[in-house]
Amino acid sequence: MSQVDLSQFHQTFFDESLEGLDAMESALLKLDTGAADSELVNTIFRAAHSIKGGSATFGFQEVAAFTHVAEELLDGVRSGKRTVTAEVVELLLRCVDALRGMLERARSGAASANPSSESLLDELRQQLSTGAVVPVASLKPAVAPSMPDDSGDWAILFRAKPGLLRSGNDPLRMFRELADLGAVVVRANTEAVPALDALDPEQCYITWDLTLAGNVKRQQIDAVFDWADGDCELVIARQSSADSAAAAAAAEPSLPAADADIATAAGSDPVPIGRAAEKPTALRVENAPSAAVSAETGSVMRIRMLPISVVFQRFPRLVRDISRKLGKQVNLELHGEQTELDKTVLEKIGDPLVHLVRNAVDHGLETPDRRVAAGKNPTGTLRLDAFHQGGNITVEVSDDGAGLNRDAIARKAIERGLITSADGLTDDQVAELIFQPGFSTAEATTDLSGRGVGMDVVRRNVNELGGTVSVQTKIGAGSVFTITLPLTLAIIDGLTAAVGNESYIVPLVSVVESLQIKREQITRLGAGREVFRFREEVLPIIPLHAAFGCKGAISDPCDGIVIVVEGEGARAGLLVDALLGQQQAVIKSLETNYKRVQGLSGATILGDGSIALIVDVAGLVRLAHRKQAA
Repeated sequence: MSQVDLSQFHQTFFDESLEGLDAMESALLKLDTGAADSELVNTIFRAAHSIKGGSATFGFQEVAAFTHVAEELLDGVRSGKRTVTAEVVELLLRCVDALRGMLERARSGAASANPSSESLLDELRQQLSTGAVVPVASLKPAVAPSMPDDSGDWAILFRAKPGLLRSGNDPLRMFRELADLGAVVVRANTEAVPALDALDPEQCYITWDLTLAGNVKRQQIDAVFDWADGDCELVIARQSSADSAAAAAAAEPSLPAADADIATAAGSDPVPIGRAAEKPTALRVENAPSAAVSAETGSVMRIRMLPISVVFQRFPRLVRDISRKLGKQVNLELHGEQTELDKTVLEKIGDPLVHLVRNAVDHGLETPDRRVAAGKNPTGTLRLDAFHQGGNITVEVSDDGAGLNRDAIARKAIERGLITSADGLTDDQVAELIFQPGFSTAEATTDLSGRGVGMDVVRRNVNELGGTVSVQTKIGAGSVFTITLPLTLAIIDGLTAAVGNESYIVPLVSVVESLQIKREQITRLGAGREVFRFREEVLPIIPLHAAFGCKGAISDPCDGIVIVVEGEGARAGLLVDALLGQQQAVIKSLETNYKRVQGLSGATILGDGSIALIVDVAGLVRLAHRKQAA
């Protein structure tokens, strides 16, 4: 009989194990706040048990051995024999960190154990030998099960699905784990086993009836079969209900229906919507896209979307560790965790948010004694909000700390030659200085601050995503950092414009208005620079033909169209020849094959096969205002 190659399932094992560690960490942090109910403890135990079983199945014995010792400590907590102390929670959190490292090393092919994990194992064993013992009643009970867990034997019907063995599961291993809980009687039904010439060695044909005797809780049995969830039909009942359990198992289980629309779209590439028009002399709006193509695009976008909780879930642990290190008391509030973002945005927004959160705890929030002296609650509040705003996602990181120190920022900016004087600058203008490269007001370098790598990197990373970041602050009341991001990097709504013989797309979320300006609205500043009056503002004119070297384009602002755009809170006018219409465009990266081009965020293929470049509005506006101030 051929051996099943389990290596093909390693990636799934690692992914699911790391997700299990995230669940463990989240539950441990809730325990840390005093919410020590048994359901939280069971969640932690089940995750550890699944990792232990999976690592043993796939041959990662060092991971299995480490998790087994941690599981012993968890079992003591679960049974109520051990106190849920801050020391125990801290030790288990360190176990989570160690297991992450072991799994990552195992995934890379290296030895999973190292001196650090071995040292932690010794601490676990020490805790097991000396840990305090307490009554079971110390844990708040979860909702009582409908059937008593402390009397009678268990009847278990286990029927493997075709893919059980292929997913690396071993029924006999599970039965051995059941035997660790109590006396097990196993009966195998082999009626479905085919003749030898028709037998598939990777398929399981046997159904098992098991009886488990002993004072065993239902949760313990569930934990044994956790790893096989989805690969078997499982009925667990008290012995008196065995007949009904077997009957229930005979019925075909009801499986959730797949989303046919999304499944179909997953195999299709999104296509640009609308047609590229011949160069017109006036604005011509494209016809509305067909319902079928719109539905296709919507399906593609849904596939790409993930909740921002994927990023937010790392912050409870981060805030806990930093606040303890700094001797601060911080209450973290997370809101809008189900707000969805393009998965590409999520992958890249994590680091900027981590920096903002670290800064808020390190610089923004005061120590308890300073807060009390200022008439505040000794516990500071750090809040993360995510919500939809127009066609964008807004993420706010706010705190009720001391606010940005205007004098310290201005003094450091003068020292670095960024400004000559802060007189006449508004608080917002002074606050903007923190986004200058290498800017820091920290007097000493620590592992948290003062290295001069900070807010400028945050802004650059956000800008590369087509987003913006800004700050509002009030002395003594705190600060709010606002990140605005596109809903998706895959597809944007854009305004197509002609510049010479080229086509450019301006993201609609950045467009304020388009108009033809008159001669009297224009003022020349010299060196070819021009500004124009737009209502109560004076805005710089950015000729796209000059910015990108287009030939044969209109150079007189009065003969073309000016698109008023906004980026990073500032506005400018983009001079184009004509507007071709509105369309949705699939964004293609330029950096894959070319260096990053200032003022461009990507490209797309139009309906006629030609290429249109997508304008980076924030980058162009920022460049224009720098030139205007020079």
